[in-house]
Amino acid sequence: MSSVRALIGTRKGAFILTADGARERWDISGPHFAGWEIYHLKGSPAHPARIYASQTSGWFGQLVQRSEDGGKTWEAAGNDFRYDGVPGTHMWYDGTQHPWEFKRVWHLEPAPADPDTVYAGAEDAALFKTSDGGRTWQELPGLRTAKGHLWQPGAGGMCLHTIILHPERPERIFVAISAAGAFRSDDGAQTWTPVNRGLKSPYELPDPDAEVGHCVHRIAMHPSRPDVLFMQKHWDVLRTDNAGELWHEVSGDLPSDFGFPIDVHTHEPDTIYVVPIKSDSEHFPPDGKLRVYRSRTGGNEWEALTRGLPQRDCYVNVLRDAMAVDSLEPCGVYFGTTGGQVYVSADSGDTWNPIVRDLPAVLSVEVQTLS
Repeated sequence: MSSVRALIGTRKGAFILTADGARERWDISGPHFAGWEIYHLKGSPAHPARIYASQTSGWFGQLVQRSEDGGKTWEAAGNDFRYDGVPGTHMWYDGTQHPWEFKRVWHLEPAPADPDTVYAGAEDAALFKTSDGGRTWQELPGLRTAKGHLWQPGAGGMCLHTIILHPERPERIFVAISAAGAFRSDDGAQTWTPVNRGLKSPYELPDPDAEVGHCVHRIAMHPSRPDVLFMQKHWDVLRTDNAGELWHEVSGDLPSDFGFPIDVHTHEPDTIYVVPIKSDSEHFPPDGKLRVYRSRTGGNEWEALTRGLPQRDCYVNVLRDAMAVDSLEPCGVYFGTTGGQVYVSADSGDTWNPIVRDLPAVLSVEVQTLS
């Protein structure tokens, strides 16, 4: 029987949760790197026992850790992240120019066919790459030439938090940056194009046709339809059917179109999941009811998924990297909260159960399906 491994990054360490295909009984390992912020963990699709982790501390800086045995043991990888050349400046909160400064790695994206190749999304927003299993990292500076001087931090910093590698065209890459927008490369990260046409940000940007400056929270793709992407923006849930050339809103009947995560069902490319929260100033579910919303039509028509989730006095948030799906049948859906709960649905969202309830605040959730 297949099994699953859930990789959980929290404010105070990493946790690894494992179960068989029934996803009912879970073994919990951790905390690994106790006391450190673990922004992201992700396993290699080509070598699932290899896992990369981003370990950060305000005192000790940034470390990338690597495991060769599914997270049982770890060793430090290379941690020299330097911007290429003279990075220049970007826009600051008050509209002045501010020097580029490396702070941490938000997201790690291993290449699908090579366990030694990994992309890293950083704050201040930049894309790095390793081809030697994390020993050395090089910035891919072409991204910053896509009007980087106009990029500005969001409330959580100026972070490159989403990296999507095209499943059939390795030269095509999508990234998302808060608060700069979405960008696409068609030549292996040498040059980049902003792909934000159709996004509206009236509260942040007075120019309705601004190419950059949009606060994109997350984008997601189903590998069977790589030109179709879904986006959770600062406000609005959106969809593109032409690889980002034009986006249109699909928020439909959601109770709030503000949120952070968005993900796609493994076997149903038109089934998507979001977790609405009340507003950008009140980061908790509307009416204190924790609800995942599912659309089976690629947006616009949404249903609340509540069975097993608290429906009163719940004021947690679900962050942008804290939702994932497995590839079992039926599809499993997972998310973690700022209250330290990790929930799983083994039936595509119809019912939910907590795996754990009392972890530190969850920053990221990834799931590996193991044979």
